[in-house]
Parts: sequence; C-alpha cells; structure tokens
Amino acid sequence: MWVVPESEFFTMALWSISIGALGAAVVGIILANTDYFLPTTDKATLEYLEDTDLKPISDESRTFKAKELWEKNGAVIMAVRRPGCFLCREEASELSQLKPELDKLGVPLYGVVKEKIGTEIEDFQPYFKGDLFLDVKKRFYGPQKRKMMLLGFIRLGVWQNFRRAWKGGFEGNLEGEGLILGGMFVVGSGNQGILLEHREKEFGDKANLTAVLEAAKKINTEMEVH
Repeated sequence: MWVVPESEFFTMALWSISIGALGAAVVGIILANTDYFLPTTDKATLEYLEDTDLKPISDESRTFKAKELWEKNGAVIMAVRRPGCFLCREEASELSQLKPELDKLGVPLYGVVKEKIGTEIEDFQPYFKGDLFLDVKKRFYGPQKRKMMLLGFIRLGVWQNFRRAWKGGFEGNLEGEGLILGGMFVVGSGNQGILLEHREKEFGDKANLTAVLEAAKKINTEMEVH
C-alpha cells in the first residue's frame, strides 16, 4: 500500500488551506461589491425630519426645528458626510450648480453637518452655495444611522468615485467623523412631504441632479416663479 510521506502530506494540507483562503477572499470581495452587506435604514418621514433640532453655523446659541427650513418654500437639503472629504466637496460643488435654477423656482438650498471642527465648515463653504446648519443629534443621517467601514475600501465603486473626484481636482483631509453615511432630501412646502430621498450607499455615491431638480419643480412655493 502506497503511503504519502508526512512532508508531502503537510505540503498538500498547506496548499489546500491556501487555496481555500484564496477562494474565501475572492468570494468575500465579490459579495462586498454587491449591495448585500450594505447598511440600510427606514425611509425618513416628514414628522421625523421636521422635529430635528438645528443650529445655525454662525450662531450656535440659537436652536430651531428643521421644519422652518421648508415650511414656506420647500428645500433641497444635503446631509454632508464630512466637510473635509474631497468626495463630499465634489458633490457639494455639483449640487451648487443647480442653485440658479433653484433660485428661479424659489426653492432654497441648505446643508446639514453633524459636527463642527476647526475651520472645516469654513473650508467647505466655497464648494457649497447654500446655508449650513449643525445637526448635533444626526437625525438627518437616520432614522438608523448607517456606517461604512473597511467594506468601503474593497468596493470597486468607491475606488471609481475616488478616481473621478481626484481627476476633477478635488482635495480634502481626514479631519472629523466620516463613516456615518449622508444623503440628500428634497422636501415640499408645508405638509407636502418628502419628494426625493437619496441615501449614500457607499463613499461618493451622489444623488442624481436631474432627479433633484425635477423633484424641486414639484414643490408648491409661496414665491412667484419667473
């Protein structure tokens, strides 16, 4: 009877383990690039958003309910993941290109941030043409806050987003909390409701600007549209 030498058996075992580990890694990467493991959340309701406490960046002593942002003329609101992030700066810059059209519609453009660190807000404002507010309790990032951690760095889409922003000349830093994902909302006036809700599914996942503008056109504003 032929007996496999102990050294050869050990080598075969190592090869089997290596092949198995490689296969598991490949499967893991494939699954990571689907939406299967992406964090999810319930859609926000108007009642949930309007009860959010916000603070003006210029006057943090004042607190008001978010409902004031859209009560008369609706609003387009960007929930900024991190002001220092070059992907967020890219999105803010592109969204700001809609401001002339939004002004014609009488619809304001706003942004909310979840923290204020150093000069991060001031450094972000050249990219964003709307007013910014502080959402300390991070309600615009809920109802269930979604985080993307190491998964984000093995997703092909994230690296494609990095490359796009780099080619666009955008730069940033690593200051502040950047794992809680942001999003975009178009909210109608009064009780008209949430007309568009975009949740960032991975770093650099931007809302469709055409969809944002079309949703804004559905807002019932009190201003005369010229």
